[in-house]
Order: sequence, then structure tokens, then C-alpha cells
Amino acid sequence: MMKLNKRGLFLLIIVLFAVGLLGAYTGIKIWGAQLSAPNQNSSSNNSNVSSSGEMDVVDQVYEMIEDNYVEDADDNELLEGAIQGMLESLDDPYSSYMDAEAMERFDEQIESSFQGIGAEVSMKEGQVTIISPIKDSPAEKAGLRTNDQILQVDDQKLENMDLNEAVEHIRGEKGSEVDLLIQRTGASDPFEVTLTRDEIPIETVEADTEDVDGKKTGIITISSFSETTSDEFTKALDKLEEDGIDGLVIDVRGNPGGLLDSVEEIMEHFVPKDIPYVQVEDRDGHKDKYYSDLEEKKDYPIDIVVDEGSASASEILAVALKEIDYDVIGETSFGKGTVQKAMPLDNGGTLKLTFFKWLSPEGNWIHDEGVEPTVEQKQPDYYYVNPVQIEDTLTFDQTDEQIENVQIMLKGLGFDPGRDDGYFDEKTKQAVKDYQADNDLKETGDIDEETAGKIEADLLDKVRDGEEDLQLEKALDVLYE
Repeated sequence: MMKLNKRGLFLLIIVLFAVGLLGAYTGIKIWGAQLSAPNQNSSSNNSNVSSSGEMDVVDQVYEMIEDNYVEDADDNELLEGAIQGMLESLDDPYSSYMDAEAMERFDEQIESSFQGIGAEVSMKEGQVTIISPIKDSPAEKAGLRTNDQILQVDDQKLENMDLNEAVEHIRGEKGSEVDLLIQRTGASDPFEVTLTRDEIPIETVEADTEDVDGKKTGIITISSFSETTSDEFTKALDKLEEDGIDGLVIDVRGNPGGLLDSVEEIMEHFVPKDIPYVQVEDRDGHKDKYYSDLEEKKDYPIDIVVDEGSASASEILAVALKEIDYDVIGETSFGKGTVQKAMPLDNGGTLKLTFFKWLSPEGNWIHDEGVEPTVEQKQPDYYYVNPVQIEDTLTFDQTDEQIENVQIMLKGLGFDPGRDDGYFDEKTKQAVKDYQADNDLKETGDIDEETAGKIEADLLDKVRDGEEDLQLEKALDVLYE
């Protein structure tokens, strides 16, 4: 009897995948949770996949393994292996399976805080890839950035792992150390970085004001869209408006997304009721349009700042503002245009499956394309420089990629090496000496591990402090044009 129940559970999950997870549970608060279930009359109901013949084959394989496999087969592993196999066949990095423990940690991340390195990751071209480091997290402080690929965690290679399994290795208790092997775009070799995991608070909204040519300008930064974000945003916006702002900049750089209802409530402050703030399309091409009750746009100018780490819900906000004629400043965003829903399974796990596409107010799909800025603005070169990995001291008359990185860093810190092509000439040597003199280091003019580490740490501090933030400066400059 027990054996039959296990097979029944196994087959039930197979069938649920085949027919589109009818009657899906929508109570779990993740991206897209409040949307309605797919059309129950969709063509998937008539799929031959659910026919008894094909399900018999699945049952047959399960029985053969249970009865004949040379070693003991764990029923739960067979079940999860079947789930993972089906998900992998979808070729969709956003559809995933989480066991009970992983789901609990996922809920923690959305609701309040969690422990780890503080980086949102996704699967991109088969590699675990950072979407964005969280502000003031160990990942950000170590200089990790969007599109960095995590190849290895401690001694564990992530190759052939699914995303949730990889995340299990990356996360850990506060105070524990983890060694990551990182491949960065544009760098020929991967580099290692050691992080100390920490408590990562989810404080999602910050507000400030700045004087721009005598005009009081509000700046609201949204780091992610969690359960409390829309309330935090509303309070911040109300306070800025009470203070009499003349314009508003919304900053969603490095914001990996989050809850759909959170960004919806924010868009209701800005997108008038005559156009949808978002459209949602199901597998049959049916589109639902969602509207606000707002009578008219704000009476002050607004723009929004994005970068390649702005994803998902951030892009919903950015493209909606763009299509009602507000400027988008920065660099093209990440490009995630799908909606996932989470459903509990009978084994205690949870399936997060892509159910819908989301479309812009005008019906455009930005998936894999991103939201292009109306005003393109990159940051200074040193924002994009690769970390320096010193094995042997770098010195005069050498040519090396690491020397090029240090030259760019020195420029960013106000020391002129004269070039940034990786050749270590006399002027570069003098710039290194000048830096060493200013920082109480031995004035050799050579780049040893201590000098490189100090240069890199100083540069990261400068970036985190927002010095020379050309994208924000541009957003403020064009706001009143």
C-alpha cells in the first residue's frame, strides 16, 4: 500500500506539470502571487500528455527502479529528480523547485532579513550569475557586481547544479566565511574572493532631497520590492510632497525585483487611469490589463535611473514611466519579462513556475532585451574595473591585464598613471609611488599584494560613497529640461 501511495504521488506531480498546474495555490507571496490562475479552458487540458498510456510509462520506469535497481533508490530523490528533469526541459531559469527548507529561507528573504552574502542570483546561459548585490552587503563591499558568474563555492564547483542547489552552497550563517571563484565579463581569468556572511536586512526604500539650481528635488531609492516596500514608498513620497519638492528622481539601480503587488501599488501614484500600468499575457495570448484610479499625472517632473542590475519589477516600473513620457536614465536594464507563481506540492516542496508574460502599457515585451534608457549614461571607467589578483609583484616594463586594472583604479583615485593599456612605464611607477606615499606604504613604485589591496579597498569605498555618480548627476541635470 505504501509503495502504491508513493507512485501515486510521483504520478500526480507528473500530471500536474503536464496540464499546467490547474487550481494552483496563489497565497504564497512571491512575484506574481496575486494574479489569477490561467484560463481553465486552455488547450493544455486536452493535451495527450495526461493520457493514461504515457503516464503508464512513467509508472513503469518508477516501478523498474524501485524493484530492480542494483542499489537502494531513495523515493524522495526519485521524485525530486523527476521534478528537476522536467524543469530543466523547460529551459527557463525562473521556473524552479524548492524543498521545505529552501522555501522557508525564500520567505525570510522577502519578509524581513536573511543571512548570507547579500546577492540576488539567477541562472544565465547555464551559469549562476549575480543579478545584483544588495546595498551594504558583503557581496557589494567585496566589489561583486551584475553579471559576475559564480563558478565555485569553497571547493564545490557549481557546474551542472540547479539554481536552488547552488544557492544552498552560497548562503550560510552570519559570521561564516565563504570562498567564491568569480568569472567577470571582460576578464580572461577568474578570480577568488573571500566573504564573511552577515545578516542582510531588507530595508527597501531611502529618501533624500537635493538642491538643483534652487529647486528642491526628491530622490527615492528602491533596493527591492518586498512586502513593506509600497508602504515605505508612499510614506516617503508623501513626506517629500509635504516638503514641497519641485521634481522627483526614482533610483532602481541594482534592484532585482520582488513582489508584483508592491510595484503595482507604487505605479498607482504615477500612471493615470486612462492607460494600463501593466499587461499580463497567458499561454494562449489572452491579455489582462491593470489600471490605476489616478486622474492625472503628477504636476512635477519625474525620471527614473536604471542599470543592468535593474530587473523584473524594477523594469515594470521603469518601462511604465518611460511610456508615459518620463525619462529613463542610465544603462539598459536586465531584461526579465515573465511572471512566476508558487504552488505547494504534496511532498512539502514548492514549485515556482512561469505562468505569464508581463507587457508594458503599450504591450511591449522586454524579456531578454531590457528597458533602454531615453538618456544613456555610463558610470566612470573605474566602476567597471576588475579586481586585482596579485600572485607575483608587478613592476616596471611589464605588460599585464592586472596592471591595466590598477591603472584605471589609480585614475579613479586621482593619481595619473598616464595610460591604461596594461604597460608599466615610468609614469605608472611614479603614480604608484605617489599613492604609496599618501597611504603610508613603502614607496617602491611596485604593485605588491598590500598596495593592490589598499588601492582596491579605497576605490570600493569611493564607489559606495556615491562619489562621481554620473548616472544620478545626469538624472538631476535633465529632470528640469
